[in-house]
Amino acid sequence: MNRVITLDNPPVNALSSAYSEKILKEIQAAESDASVTSVTIAGANGYFSAGVDVNDFQKGWDPNATTVRDIIDAVERSEKIYTAVIDGLALGGALELALACDRREATPRSKLGLPEIKLGLIPGAGGTQRLPRLIGVQAALQMMLKGDPIDADAAAKLGLIDRVILSGAQDARPVEEPALSLTKGRPSEVEGTHEKRRISETSAKIDANAIEEARKSLPPVENGGLAAHKLIEAVQASELPFEQGLAREYKLFDELVNSAPSLALRHVFFAERELSKIPGPSIPRGPSIPQDDKIETVGVVGGGTMGTGISLAFANAGFPVTIVEPVAEQIERSRQMISTMFASQVKRGRLTEDEARKRESAITFAGEYAALADRDLVIEAVFENMDVKKEVFAKLDSIVKPDAILASNTSTLDIDEMAAVTKRPEEFLGLHFFAPANIMKLLEIVRGKATSAQTLATAFKLAKRLRKVAVLSANAFGFIGNRMFFEYTREAIALAEEGVAPARIDAAMKKFGMAMGPFATFDLSGIDVFWLVAQGRPQLTLARTPILDTLYEQKRLGQKTGKGFYTYASGSREATRDDEIESLFAGLAKEAGIAQNAGVSDEEIARRIVLALIQSGEEILREGVALRPGDIDIVWIYGYGFPAYRGGPMWYAKAV
Repeated sequence: MNRVITLDNPPVNALSSAYSEKILKEIQAAESDASVTSVTIAGANGYFSAGVDVNDFQKGWDPNATTVRDIIDAVERSEKIYTAVIDGLALGGALELALACDRREATPRSKLGLPEIKLGLIPGAGGTQRLPRLIGVQAALQMMLKGDPIDADAAAKLGLIDRVILSGAQDARPVEEPALSLTKGRPSEVEGTHEKRRISETSAKIDANAIEEARKSLPPVENGGLAAHKLIEAVQASELPFEQGLAREYKLFDELVNSAPSLALRHVFFAERELSKIPGPSIPRGPSIPQDDKIETVGVVGGGTMGTGISLAFANAGFPVTIVEPVAEQIERSRQMISTMFASQVKRGRLTEDEARKRESAITFAGEYAALADRDLVIEAVFENMDVKKEVFAKLDSIVKPDAILASNTSTLDIDEMAAVTKRPEEFLGLHFFAPANIMKLLEIVRGKATSAQTLATAFKLAKRLRKVAVLSANAFGFIGNRMFFEYTREAIALAEEGVAPARIDAAMKKFGMAMGPFATFDLSGIDVFWLVAQGRPQLTLARTPILDTLYEQKRLGQKTGKGFYTYASGSREATRDDEIESLFAGLAKEAGIAQNAGVSDEEIARRIVLALIQSGEEILREGVALRPGDIDIVWIYGYGFPAYRGGPMWYAKAV
């Protein structure tokens, strides 16, 4: 007789310690029943299981508690036939459980993966030992180091699963009761499943070249590579007898649980899940949100780089977009940018030609605001000047339908001042995309004093459809990210004024883990952008010398002009150190009487710049601009390239 055990722990059947104890008892009951010859493990709620409950680690890792390791050990010792029937997600410990079974089957919509590396961990329930034995060391390393799930077809080609099954009689629709439909008749209907097939009884052959190549691709241990290096160490142990290799994996996993990078990455994991929890008047969600609040059509005012990027983000998410741009030459530049982007996606194999054509055709152009009359959402992406933006919104308010939402993509300006020129301040907010808007995941949602809870709810829903990470900010200069960035760059410029070369400052910050140094970021964004912001806000002093004024006057605006804090060859984004800039800093510093300290260490460079960032974050929290320290961390990780393995600036402040 076949016994079905259904993983049913809503919403994603997480294998928490408490739930693992329940499943273990069900397995023990099946084992003690002589009439049961085979066991099928399936999942309810449209999932197999998303894996171990990460909350268990936050409570304090207890190696003596009942965990998925105990379930797997019971399956491993059994003489009965076990089949894992997967529908939906099978991640982490859940996939490790499936690997302990004699057979694995999955529906076409299933996703299988071992994502522990993204939390600074390694698979800790036999994954590093069974997976290399099953699909080979190289494929196993690639799958675990990347951490991304693969679909059922890819899993079948690797040999990770035995076959892809249909979830219904003739189709691949998700099943509502997998224990009754997917599992019927298994495993005896499949030839050869009457024999035990323990992966642990096979051996792995270590390919020294594959190991060496994998190591070369990793960051250093001290710069976010700790878990990856330990993962390779664990996989190397898969050539040992299984029990020895498993003991090695357990030891390495237990070391990582309390490591600083893993604690930081788990903080980021939970901080991201807190983002949409807004105190105060409740934001309606789920069924309580009226169906007519959906955003289905979008308008963008401005066909420049940012407006085009925003339009691409919406087109990629399936929205029809109309760009209003009065300048014919700018429309042509925007069209070219859109065409180039989609052609690149096709060339890289990320889109088919048909998909690219469909998305490109979703973006249309118009020269007049009247084309936006029926849009559900209109986003302004014009020049960063308050008078210009107010003029845009006054026109839009009289043209766009009354229930449409109006949004500004401003990075620094007052949302309430813009909303005041409209008759719909409740349906007005900031949607601050980060450049390039079609690639960067961060979206700052800026709440004005009159922005309704309904409008905020719609914005958070929209962000999810765009696959953006949305962070709520109060309406304040620079919001969260840019306000802190000005303090960050102020300290970087101060160091350069003291004689430290911009290239060395950038190198020190990249060594710290930043994706890009502050001066390279200046050049990428455009020095004119910062200069214009400073002109509109006299109290914002980014330097003790007139360095930005000088660069602006000399048309050294960054990558767009081929010169900024670095020089750039024609058509290249590669920065080249420029002695002229260092001489300019030295001359201006001498005129201002700034003492020189070029011998400062890389560690001191990073400490000073990050401390300025932290102090700004503390001010933002005190003033209520950001809701939580974790919100600030998410902004800086996703928007500015702060190293996730350091947890974001506020987590890092606590850690050090």
